[in-house]
Parts: sequence; C-alpha cells; structure tokens
Amino acid sequence: MKTAIITDSAANLSTEILAKYPNLFVVPLMIVIDGKSYRDGIEITADEVYEKLDHHDISTSLPSMDDLYGLFDQLKANGYTDAIVLNLSSGLSGTYNAFRLAFDHIEGINITHYDSKTLGGGLSILVDAACQMVEKKVAASDIIKALNQIRYEDSLALYTINTLKYLRKGGRIGKVEGTIGNILKIKPVITVNDEGVYVTVSKGFGIQRSFLAMKELLIKKFKQVAIDLIVHFGDDIEKAKQLGESLRKELNIRSISLSKLTPVLGIHTGPMMFAYVATKV
Repeated sequence: MKTAIITDSAANLSTEILAKYPNLFVVPLMIVIDGKSYRDGIEITADEVYEKLDHHDISTSLPSMDDLYGLFDQLKANGYTDAIVLNLSSGLSGTYNAFRLAFDHIEGINITHYDSKTLGGGLSILVDAACQMVEKKVAASDIIKALNQIRYEDSLALYTINTLKYLRKGGRIGKVEGTIGNILKIKPVITVNDEGVYVTVSKGFGIQRSFLAMKELLIKKFKQVAIDLIVHFGDDIEKAKQLGESLRKELNIRSISLSKLTPVLGIHTGPMMFAYVATKV
C-alpha cells in the first residue's frame, strides 16, 4: 500500500512541511482578478494581491478540476494505491463538495476524504499529523479518529482583523456580522466553530485589546500544557514576531512558526490580520 496525502492551498503549508513529505500534494485554489484566474501561491503572491485588493475586482474560486484529475493520474502512474484528502471547511468554501463530487469519477485509488472544518494553520497541523501517521502505517480509520481529537479537543485557532469589509465582500462573514455593529474601533476575535463557520468569541476596543483577549483564550484553553504555535500575519512580520514572543511569558510554548497568510485567504481578511493557531504537543 502506498498512500498520498492531499490538501488544498488553504492549508497554508510551510515550505518545511512541503519538503518533509514526498507523498504530500497540494491542489491550489484559484484567485480571480478582473476576470483572470491565478493559482493561489503559484501564479500570484500575497503582496501582489494586497496591492490590488482595494482597486480591482478580486474574488476566490474553487480549484481547477483539471488540476485534481491530473494529480490523480500522476499518483496512479507512480504506484499510489490510497489517498487521504483533507480540505478546508465545507462551511467556508465549496472546495470540499467539489472534491467529493470529483471523487465519484476517480477509480483505481482508495480515497479517504476529511472535512477539516477549519483552514490555514488549523488545517496545516492536521495535514502534518496525517503525514506523520501515514509514515507510521496507521490505518486510515484511526487517522481520522486522531484528526478529530486534534481538531476538536487539542487545538485552538483565533484571529483578529482591522476591518470586516473584506470578509463581508467575500461572503465569508458567517456569524460574525451582528456582533460588533458599526463601531469601527471594536475589533472581533474570530474562530471557526465545530460546524466550520466563522464566529466571534470575543472582541476588544482596539486591536491591542483583541490581542489580549486572544492570549487569555489561549491561557484558558491550554494553561501550562506544552503547545506548538503558528502566528499568521498579513503583511507585518515584525508585529507577528513581537506577538509570538510576548506569548512565551505566559504559555508553555515549544515552538513558534511565523506564517504569512496565503493569498486565497488574505483576500478575505485584508493585510491587517493576525492569527494564533495552537496545538498540544
């Protein structure tokens, strides 16, 4: 048995993870700018997206099914017999359902399909865990059980943004809209709930208070349990470094990874965003 791990580019995988697992494959989502489509992170960068965000017609789109079918043709040619596929939340994108429908037409590979109910760093830790378990030859059914434990019990993903206009424009507002009204200085702390949609879990008067609220939520969840932490950022890496190091004082952090948000996610948050994704070691 030879097993591939497949995800989409909303997993925001680091170059280190991509280089570590030769059986890991990413299908890029699409970014559409003024009617022209680009493969996320391959044909366009986050900085290029942010430069155009306020002055062009920009949206996101499902991955190319040609890319997906082509990948499976490549896998079969290379002797893969099984695939575990992890997609971003079906509550935030049609990607999971598009893959599910495509799998009805793919033969010759046993496919285990997982709706992560999350995205970004939250999805990347699941992908990394799945890759490690495949290396240890863990059965697919046991991998899914372990992924559920990580997703719903052992991890927490939080983010804050300076404005809701990009979420609203992209139709990703979820259950956030009514929580902060039109008071511009109130900044939400957002998570993806167990149903896989955005919800506000806290808010602060100004973004510094939101950072404080995010820290308090991490402390409440993990206390002094050892964690690995991903800090996502839009275009301010220095602030991301500062935020990550400030959390070391009150949390038991084994490692901190700084992760620039992939363009297909940045479109919906704007450049002024920061996220903490923590998981138990």
